[in-house]
Amino acid sequence: MASQDIAQLTEALAKTHVGEELSYRGQGLKLDDKQSVEGIAREIEQCKYLKALRLEGNTIGVEAARVIAKALESKKELQRCHWSDMFTGRLRSEIPPALKSLGNALMTSGTRLTELDLSDNAFGPDGIKGIEVLLKSPACHTLQELRLNNCGMGIGGGIILASALAECYKQSSVAGSPLKLKVFIAGRNRLENDGAIALAHSFQMIGSLEEVHMPQNGINHPGITALATAMQHSLNLRVLNLNDNTFTKRGAVAMAQALRHLRNVQVINFGDCLVRSEGAIAIAAALREGLPILKELNLSFGEISEAAALVVATAVRDKADLQKLDLNGNCLGEDGCEALKEFWESVNRADVLGSLRYCFAFLSAEYCKYTLLRKAFSSPHFQSYIFVSSLMVNLGLLKGEEKMKKVCVLPGHLIVLEHCVGQDYFPVDLADVLEIFLTRLVNVFSELPITVLVVFLY
Repeated sequence: MASQDIAQLTEALAKTHVGEELSYRGQGLKLDDKQSVEGIAREIEQCKYLKALRLEGNTIGVEAARVIAKALESKKELQRCHWSDMFTGRLRSEIPPALKSLGNALMTSGTRLTELDLSDNAFGPDGIKGIEVLLKSPACHTLQELRLNNCGMGIGGGIILASALAECYKQSSVAGSPLKLKVFIAGRNRLENDGAIALAHSFQMIGSLEEVHMPQNGINHPGITALATAMQHSLNLRVLNLNDNTFTKRGAVAMAQALRHLRNVQVINFGDCLVRSEGAIAIAAALREGLPILKELNLSFGEISEAAALVVATAVRDKADLQKLDLNGNCLGEDGCEALKEFWESVNRADVLGSLRYCFAFLSAEYCKYTLLRKAFSSPHFQSYIFVSSLMVNLGLLKGEEKMKKVCVLPGHLIVLEHCVGQDYFPVDLADVLEIFLTRLVNVFSELPITVLVVFLY
């Protein structure tokens, strides 16, 4: 073979990608038009056996998406689409047509996806509409991981997503191979109760989930109860993360009931979920009876008392695989913290207990907003702590049972508060707690008229 032929063959091979993954991750490319994306499209076309395409960390316009989509139409081996954070700076109206182009290409290619990641795109309900047809299509019948974290779906987007997943399951079942979704991630999406309930119905139908992450979605006990019922049908569930939603006792008891049906759970994150003492005790009972391979349990910042925390600790002390128990930020007090530490030291497992730095620091900004104030106003002469609780719920400083609109001025509540601190039964030893709370309130709501309160503290 002539040296010229060898050189041409070498050049051709250099231009041909035979790897399984093509990545443009985090390059900060601004891809607006055909010219800006020609190089990427060419590399996609030349990449044989492409199984994973990483586009995250760039920004893709409508025209550029069409060019990429054209290149994907022949990639039937593609399985994993890592497409998070790829619409930064784009108009919201640009995103649905871009997603539709890419989705149509995947359907045309005949590919069978196993992973779809569209997290951190903030596309709202319209973005879900942009992938709705794709999610229902045979391209997603084999989907195992769906990641939609921080997309701003809202209730409407959650309902659309739930419907698409249900339809995908039905059609894939008819085709003889039911959808077996394993990982679902949709934190920070404002799903609230209606969105969570809709998704719960789909989860119950699918029944194959192994990881569910839905933190910070504004879900209250009706949505939590629906999710709890659905989780009972996913017997292989390993990770359940519902951090920063609002269980209250009703949601926690329902979730405890669900945990009794599950044997493979390894990680539970119910931190900042307001499970309260009754809910924690119900969860402890479920843990005592099952979950033999539990590794992590997070019940932090849940208004759990010292007694309830010790019940939880007792329930999990014999879990051989337990690596972390987080009870930080609960109503333990100094004595409660010491009791927990002594408990774990007595069973030679002190390393399991997470930080308790806020549990006894009631005067910290993290905790004085509720616990001691409630005690201060629970006098048998005047049950005025109800007004204090209501004040903090309305100001958004405390989670409530139901959804409430934040307000900045509550003169009625403040008048009641002013009256209470001026009475003989107000515990003077807690005056510092109230003063710090009010100072924090002033810092957060600078226009709040509460300057008259501190004079009554002494």
